[in-house]
Amino acid sequence: NQTEVSEFILLGLTDVQGLQHFFFISFMLLYLTSLLGNGAIVTMVLSEPRLHTPMYFFLGNLSCLDIFYSTVTVPKMLTGFLFGHQPISFAGCLAQLHFFHFLGSTEAVLLATMAYDRYVAICNPLRYVLVMSPWTCLLLALASWSTGFVHAVMHLVMTSQLSFCGHNHIHHFFCDIKPLLNLACSTTSLNMTLLNVVTTAIVLGPFTLIVLSYLYIISFVFQKVQSQEGRWKPFSTCASHLTVVALLYIPVLCNYTPPSSGAFPKRDVHVSLMYSAVTPALNPLIYTLRNQEVKVALKK
Repeated sequence: NQTEVSEFILLGLTDVQGLQHFFFISFMLLYLTSLLGNGAIVTMVLSEPRLHTPMYFFLGNLSCLDIFYSTVTVPKMLTGFLFGHQPISFAGCLAQLHFFHFLGSTEAVLLATMAYDRYVAICNPLRYVLVMSPWTCLLLALASWSTGFVHAVMHLVMTSQLSFCGHNHIHHFFCDIKPLLNLACSTTSLNMTLLNVVTTAIVLGPFTLIVLSYLYIISFVFQKVQSQEGRWKPFSTCASHLTVVALLYIPVLCNYTPPSSGAFPKRDVHVSLMYSAVTPALNPLIYTLRNQEVKVALKK
């Protein structure tokens, strides 16, 4: 007879008491920075008429995503630093997995949408208002959220069909797919196929579009713009977006795109910290420090 697992235990980052207190303070500050910074950007985009443009509409969506994204994992991790290993119900684990991949894959697609917006603004400025109409922006945003939701539902349904009957300790600070597959008693071949094919496509597809958009932008700038100052201006407007893309995609590509056999090295836990806790806190700082319009709106 086998007993079905009804809850899991999140082992977190470390058992060392001194490090737990240090990590708690560090990640609490990062989480507060994420909430305040992204909340300020959302407030500015909604209240400042000068920011009612496609670029800031997508930036507002990105900030909303970052608030929810960090909230899915960080509070549970902080509780673990204070009280040790954290129990989480089977349903709660599936919910955390679903929202983590829903918001994460939505952000990946949204960054590709923002790259397309920059491509149209720089390479087709006279048609920008027509191409990036409010209706088009709304459809692109809805497509980003819908893609992320469908992708996460696929993982949710497939993971919920697995049988868990052995030990219930998850060597992570949240419920992710790979550590859960390591605990499953039933076959995980379909889950691994989904992870290796669909999730890889969700990551690499938008990343390819981003690279192509910026290759077109670079080609256009060097062919059409003669002055040094004229060339620098388009690049300066894209620098913030490229920085955010690098902060998200480099760790995500390390964790999810190599074909996986189900093994889950400790390195993946540390890499996950980057896009689940650090990047959402840095994004508003990057856009604020490099963007004059946001600075003016923030002062107002």
